[in-house]
Amino acid sequence: MQNMNYNKMMKQVQEMQKQMARAQEELAKEEVEASAGGGMVKVKVTGDLKITGIKVDPDAIDPEDPEMLEDMIMAATNEALRSAQELASQKMGGLTGGLNIPGLM
Repeated sequence: MQNMNYNKMMKQVQEMQKQMARAQEELAKEEVEASAGGGMVKVKVTGDLKITGIKVDPDAIDPEDPEMLEDMIMAATNEALRSAQELASQKMGGLTGGLNIPGLM
């Protein structure tokens, strides 16, 4: 009896691993975008947290105030990463049943 429960549990774990691998592949293909400075800086990030693009409006470049551009880039990047993490959490949370499993999100 105990052996059957163990085998069933192992099959469930293997199926969950397959589903998670598919979800991670999907996340790598999905992108989110965030902007700062009224759209003067835009950052795109994939669901697996890779930055795929940064666009800077030429009007955002002020040689007298490079810190402002740095702040806009940082703000847009942080927001894009937060959005990508939220997307990953939504996709993976359904698979893990809301469990907080280290390294999976």
